[in-house]
Amino acid sequence: MSPSPQPRPRLGGLPPYVAGRLPVARPGQVVYKLSSNENPYPPLPGVLEAAVSAAASMNRYPDMGNTALYAALAETYDVPAERLAVATGSTGLIYQLLAAFLEPGDEVVYPWRSFEAYPIAVTVAGGASVQVPLRPDGSHDLDAMAAAVSPRTRVVILCSPNNPTGPALTHAAVSDFLDRVPSDVLVLLDEAYVEFVRLDGAVDGLALQRTRSNVVVLRTFSKAYGLAGFRVGYAIGPEPIAAVLRAVSLPFGVNLVAQAAAVASLAARTELLERVEALVAERTRVLAGVREAGWSVPDAQGNFVWFPLATARIPDFVAAAEGLGLTVRPLGEGVRVTIGEAEANDRVVELAGRTVELSAADLRWGT
Repeated sequence: MSPSPQPRPRLGGLPPYVAGRLPVARPGQVVYKLSSNENPYPPLPGVLEAAVSAAASMNRYPDMGNTALYAALAETYDVPAERLAVATGSTGLIYQLLAAFLEPGDEVVYPWRSFEAYPIAVTVAGGASVQVPLRPDGSHDLDAMAAAVSPRTRVVILCSPNNPTGPALTHAAVSDFLDRVPSDVLVLLDEAYVEFVRLDGAVDGLALQRTRSNVVVLRTFSKAYGLAGFRVGYAIGPEPIAAVLRAVSLPFGVNLVAQAAAVASLAARTELLERVEALVAERTRVLAGVREAGWSVPDAQGNFVWFPLATARIPDFVAAAEGLGLTVRPLGEGVRVTIGEAEANDRVVELAGRTVELSAADLRWGT
């Protein structure tokens, strides 16, 4: 038999991205999906109407220039449209940036554990991952990350607040870190959950990208804006980098319904951010309840709470959650639980009380 086409050898062991599991129906019990950090609120009427109206033109290609969306983003954030690039979620932008800036074997430094897509995107782009373990409290170890930057480093990724552990970075700490990173190293500041941050002195990515020629801010409509099903992310950064992003983007990548919904969401930003405030209040309530139950958990600045667990105890925690009608997200060193509906959040606090004997004595992060 003649040989068949083969992918690059290094892709042979590439793990696929694993999405949060769907809830399993349980007779007589309402079940909740807390495994994907989705916004639990349905779309606002104006946003839904804009999407439905746009869908009537599905026989036409979307505006490849994303003209209306760029204009709305430029007005919202007071940035020139030339500093913007959009793609299918902030994840799509990460893939595009790594594809554009990495040569085979170039290093990408990022914290670990962090967003699961990072190592996959690095491998697909032909780069080499340099994973820097988190601090015991689940936050970035910026000193160790700065020390990990080598002559082979082309990109550094920061995630604030960090997914899945929750802590956010301060502006002073990131500014100091950037002073230690060579100016020819691209720094990606992943702010997918920025609207949920209530940390005093939190990093201001928009301010940093105005004064740093190597900083790009990545954001999304999936979380606070509740458009996870439409996949719209945007980058804000120096004009030359934004131009490269637009040049390597998938043609017509952001579909016409997604563009319309994103523009309408920016117009309804005040109402949407009121919903974020309600979720932040629920997060505060859940965090207090979890800690009162006896858990030692990291600061939560996203729309989720992290439960540190020894690997062997994760299945027991997940099973206990399932027993309460909750589908959660198990990962290597613990379980991430999304802030959802009020009833779901009540059950999370109950879950914490039932499982505190499973909690890890401390947090350890491997590479």
